Amino acid sequence: MPVPGFAIGLSRRGLQVKYAIGVEYSGAAYCGWQRQPHCESIQQNLEAALGFVANHPVDLVCAGRTDAGVHAVEQVAHFETSAERSQRAWVLGANCRLPRDIRLLWVAPVADDFHARFSARARAYRYIILNADVPSALFHDRCSWEFRSLDHKAMHECAQVLLGEHDFSAFRAVGCQAKSARRNLHEISIMRQNQLLFLDIKANAFLYHMVRNIAGSLIAVGKGERDSTWFAEVFAARDRNLADVTAPAAGLYFLQACYEPRFKLPMMARKPLLF
Repeated sequence: MPVPGFAIGLSRRGLQVKYAIGVEYSGAAYCGWQRQPHCESIQQNLEAALGFVANHPVDLVCAGRTDAGVHAVEQVAHFETSAERSQRAWVLGANCRLPRDIRLLWVAPVADDFHARFSARARAYRYIILNADVPSALFHDRCSWEFRSLDHKAMHECAQVLLGEHDFSAFRAVGCQAKSARRNLHEISIMRQNQLLFLDIKANAFLYHMVRNIAGSLIAVGKGERDSTWFAEVFAARDRNLADVTAPAAGLYFLQACYEPRFKLPMMARKPLLF
């Protein structure tokens, strides 16, 4: 049945209308974005909530599928519907049905040629590390933790070798199904704010576990266990077995996807709030 207070309305002469959505979520309690038969996912919850408002099943396609435990500040997805609702009705109606760790930020009609995944020109992630003697009880599932002092300047400097278009096989997980390991890395930086380190990275696309694998090797550099020469050699060798461990999922945030201005998406570019 429809959401109380929201009129069902008539479909637009039976035509499907495409909508883009912006979504914020904590991935701590979920098996990732993608719908799974054996566990609860972000996609499953959103499709159920939007389907309730639309009064028919809804299928979502997202800009970048996140893994179990990974968060999103402004994930983008799209769906099609013949139901007429105001943008406010979509947002309020869906959020009434969503758990409190998933929130619909905005909904906007888009052109037929918009595709949340294939229209994205770039994607940005942030990896957060708490560099303190004791891990946080409040934010244990919102950030990674390292008790040994990290040299963020050394991490930043050696990360610059990744800029540009390269083969990122050294940081590609075994289960990656991408046809090519070549990606174009636009930006990467590591900065410190008191006890928090922020690794910000932006590329045209990412391989499976690519950000977490890069983070794991940079953390080894930050601890002084490795140096910039080792990092560059690992990258050039294109061998995942030579790199360091995969960093924990808890520290990773999908920040946003970037699209051409013609799509006129109401991107908020929000930053994760921690501490």
